[in-house]
Amino acid sequence: MKLKVDNSEQLIQVAVDAFLIVELKQQVIKDFMLANVPLSMPKNLENIAFVALIREKIYFLMMEHFAEYLNLMYIIDVPEREFQHIEITDTVDVADQVTFLILKRAYKKVWYRKMYQ
Repeated sequence: MKLKVDNSEQLIQVAVDAFLIVELKQQVIKDFMLANVPLSMPKNLENIAFVALIREKIYFLMMEHFAEYLNLMYIIDVPEREFQHIEITDTVDVADQVTFLILKRAYKKVWYRKMYQ
């Protein structure tokens, strides 16, 4: 499965178009819970706010709890080769790029589950 998206907003739009946005949000919350990183999210959260919430949580983990951040990346199963393509400028930009990797991995899990159930 190849996703032709460049950022989180485009990925969210792909999920909306495929009617997988609810499952995507549930998968992200599940992955965070498995890593013991609580992600409190209101029920009717807009999609852009959802991305911002993840970005803020990633930024916080990178700055304050790096071991938990690494555990989260392991639990979500983001491939190491994906991290090699991250452009290191500042922590906010890195958090944005990592958020995209998390959403992309979660979308793949949801898409495969839907296609092969």
